[in-house]
Amino acid sequence: MSKTGKIVSINGDIVEVNFSEENFILGEILVLEEDPKIKLEVIGTTEKGNLLCLLLKKANLYRRAKIQRTGKKFEIPVGIELLGRAIDVFGNPIDELLTIETKEKKSIYQHSPAYKETVLAKEIFETGIKVIDFFAALTRGGKIGIFGGAGLGKTIILSELMHNIVLKEQGLVVFAGIGERTREGAELYETLKNTGVLSSAVLVFGQMKESPAIRFKVGQISATIAEYFRDNHKIDVFFFADNIYRFLQAGSELSAMIENIPSEGGYQPTLESEIGNLQERLVSTKKAAITSIQAIYVPADDISDPAVQAVIPYFNSTVFFSRDVYQEGRYPAIDLLSSSSVAPLEVLGKEHYQALLEAKKTLERYNQLKRIVSIVGEAELSFEDRIIFHRARKILNFMTQDFFVVSDQTGRPGKYVKREKTIEGVKKILDGSLDRLPDDILLNIGDLDEIL
Repeated sequence: MSKTGKIVSINGDIVEVNFSEENFILGEILVLEEDPKIKLEVIGTTEKGNLLCLLLKKANLYRRAKIQRTGKKFEIPVGIELLGRAIDVFGNPIDELLTIETKEKKSIYQHSPAYKETVLAKEIFETGIKVIDFFAALTRGGKIGIFGGAGLGKTIILSELMHNIVLKEQGLVVFAGIGERTREGAELYETLKNTGVLSSAVLVFGQMKESPAIRFKVGQISATIAEYFRDNHKIDVFFFADNIYRFLQAGSELSAMIENIPSEGGYQPTLESEIGNLQERLVSTKKAAITSIQAIYVPADDISDPAVQAVIPYFNSTVFFSRDVYQEGRYPAIDLLSSSSVAPLEVLGKEHYQALLEAKKTLERYNQLKRIVSIVGEAELSFEDRIIFHRARKILNFMTQDFFVVSDQTGRPGKYVKREKTIEGVKKILDGSLDRLPDDILLNIGDLDEIL
């Protein structure tokens, strides 16, 4: 049987290859005979028995070009040699430093751990960001999703979380840059380098200019590297992804190329399985934990978008950015009532849990009063409603914060606030201890020690 085939047709990143009398497995890598660096991945077959392949690197292909088998699946170099480096989907350095030589390679297609091997999160993970620690508490080994439209600050808060977590905790960072701008990748690299975090991080990029095939692989490759450190070195890993929506969008583009019938929402019919296969690999086991922080772009600020809805169930905590909050000038521009955590009472603690319920009750009443104030003015409110109105304003302002990663742009130093100080501050606002203070004095402070 011949191990050489030929290209029959080319449709963007989808290449049809003819092999005679060969048995293939899905995921096998083929290479161009005249340039083995050009790789194709088998993703299916046609009615004529030809192979449908995914082009993994941009190239000027032509019909009847000879293709050879490798007998291998997509593999990525893994090892401690990757720490401090920025790489592409093939493990090649893109940081203009020395070449990377690792002793091991691992297939990017791995099964999620057996359920009996997984460990449920039972410990609150402090981030130093007030709004997250109080309203959307992150658990060790859990997942937090950061949802928002364009330009609201998802990447900034993701970078701040990376900065705070790595400086405070002993663990490794694996960052998946999926379909974002080259400029943002360069800025992240420099920020991590300047703050001393880069030496504990592996950055994998498949940027916006890349083909959908490359962008789609970044999530799987980054998950493979995170699994390697969790399972082989038993090290806690912090997995950051920016942006998971781009991962699903790349899958949609590939689905359209192979002419799959789209689902009702216009996305690929395999949407649920693609996000499920990725998210179920990013779990904690008895060996070590993977704590996952992921940004999700919300197209046209429409939270009902099918791709966004497909991702939400996988998160223990959710943070929703709001354009209304952004326009009011409160940063980070997060909707406090929409953001939440599934951490139970025994994990949060009674003090935090009770303060959280009371704060949400106050904010819900504030939303009702705000409509009245916009029509008839604050003077028409009752004395009790006026107190609630200003306490809610104080909570909203108290949740603003200056970040370390943008201190050179804002001119204000970043602030790390301990979780107990955040809870204490909210309790003081709710019990009336700050009623005599103006609302605006709480904007962009750390804890209450700064003003009391």
